[in-house]
Amino acid sequence: MPDSGLQVRLRQEGPIPLDVEFSCAPNQLLALVGPSGAGKTTILRSIAGLYRPREGRVSCQDNVWLDAANGVHVPPHERPVGLVFQGYALFPHMTVLRNVTTALGRSPKAARDAKAQELLSLVHLQGFDSRYPASLSGGEQQRVAVARALARSPAVLLMDEPFSAVDRRTRRKLRDELAELRKVMQIPIVMVTHDLDEAASLADRMCVIDKGETLQVGTPAELMKAPVNQRVVEALDLPDQLIERISTRSTGSQSR
Repeated sequence: MPDSGLQVRLRQEGPIPLDVEFSCAPNQLLALVGPSGAGKTTILRSIAGLYRPREGRVSCQDNVWLDAANGVHVPPHERPVGLVFQGYALFPHMTVLRNVTTALGRSPKAARDAKAQELLSLVHLQGFDSRYPASLSGGEQQRVAVARALARSPAVLLMDEPFSAVDRRTRRKLRDELAELRKVMQIPIVMVTHDLDEAASLADRMCVIDKGETLQVGTPAELMKAPVNQRVVEALDLPDQLIERISTRSTGSQSR
């Protein structure tokens, strides 16, 4: 794993148990998967600086954002992180254009507007700049949220269940658009999802989380074909045949 990628190690016994370690290379999409309440969103918040775990280290592009052992905790506004929330968190009183320009700092207005228009075009929302979030579909709101996240020129993009609020047809379209967007973004992307098919179709690698613990990290094919134990099978809700296979493998190992 190159040093320029995202490196995450988080530890604490409570109040939210964490025992997590993974990495994500530039231009790679890592999906965090596992049951509800597994701690996936807390992990994203820890990367973004919105949650401060008691132990751990987070770095990206050779910049250390968290090093609990040495008292380092870079505040959220100083971390170059693009975060797409599950509910999008758009400002309802602002136009689409203003929602994006708010993330562009204090550069001249003309420059901010031009950059925002460029980002809206990137997410296929040309001509939407004067509309308000309430007039947008779920898929359109999601695109605005992505454009706003990219406006920060992030070193990493974090997405929390980005397609959960849209219908199946829109979800497929948004997946395709994210796959296209990745081609022009040379940054790590970490996506939380409960949808195994979604993770398998989009992710280069998957990290299985349960009760705040990393159970296994690998490609979708590796996790589907060779889960390391029954906890992984159950966390991914894989077919019963795999549970039998894992049980047989464990029994065989013990007999040897």
